[in-house]
Amino acid sequence: MSRRDQSLAALVAVIWGFNFVVIDWGMGEVPPLLFLAARFLAVVVPAVFLLDPPPVPWRTVAAVGVFMSLGQFAFLYVAMDAGMPPGLAGLVLQAQVVLTIVLAAGVLRERPTRPQTLGVVLGVIGLVVVGVGRGGHVPGLALALCLTAALMWAIGNVVSRASGATGGLSLTVWSALVVPVPLVLLSLVLDGPGAVADGVGAFGWRAGVSTLYTAGLASLVGYGIFNGLLSRNPSAAVVPWILLVPPVAIGSAWALLDEVPSSGELIGGAVLVLGVLVAQRRGRVRLSDPTRCTPDPSRPGSPGRPAPAAR
Repeated sequence: MSRRDQSLAALVAVIWGFNFVVIDWGMGEVPPLLFLAARFLAVVVPAVFLLDPPPVPWRTVAAVGVFMSLGQFAFLYVAMDAGMPPGLAGLVLQAQVVLTIVLAAGVLRERPTRPQTLGVVLGVIGLVVVGVGRGGHVPGLALALCLTAALMWAIGNVVSRASGATGGLSLTVWSALVVPVPLVLLSLVLDGPGAVADGVGAFGWRAGVSTLYTAGLASLVGYGIFNGLLSRNPSAAVVPWILLVPPVAIGSAWALLDEVPSSGELIGGAVLVLGVLVAQRRGRVRLSDPTRCTPDPSRPGSPGRPAPAAR
């Protein structure tokens, strides 16, 4: 990754880290799926009328929306409503880093370099240290929902990377078209028409400010940059930067919600940062390239024959 792309990845991590506190602060009495539908409605309108569709098949646009937006955030918002603390949600969701690299290696044949592998291992250790340092009891359902959100995000990352779409913002906006209506219907089924009506009435200024932040910065700016980074760089080079989200989430929860971090959280956060730095070291690329040619010693003057795929 270039220095410019690294700076953009760090900016996305800061925006997304603060996002968890903003969601918790603004949701209030609004049902989580209805609150999320408002977020993506704000993403779509009016941006969809200002941006051309991304140059990829519609099935790809829909898949990014279903997994990266609808799936990830539906499970995340419900998890937070079920008792997942904002700081811990930012931590558990980063299981997507490992899941993305594993899926990209299997589906896209993007094998991570040794520094990237070591950086992810350090990041996982940091996540475990932070999780142990937090202590306390988290509902099992909330934890399972948050891990499912991480899996949805990982699948969306791989789909976005495979699409090769150069317009990250365009892909973010147009893929969001598939999100609001299913969320409203799910909210009507799961929460009931009465709760949805009460939620609309409870949608005050705090919910409005939270929606503007999550739609404008977290979705349009954050995912616009992130999808653009995935189109230019291997997944294993991009996603380790998102390991910086938990330290930002925990720090913002400390500053704004008085969730004082323990020594274990601080140490784990430092290990997370170290993992990101290690993952950005240059290493030998380990991608199979069946089109590469080598000279054929059995035929003088031969331009070459396909080299065997790297193992």
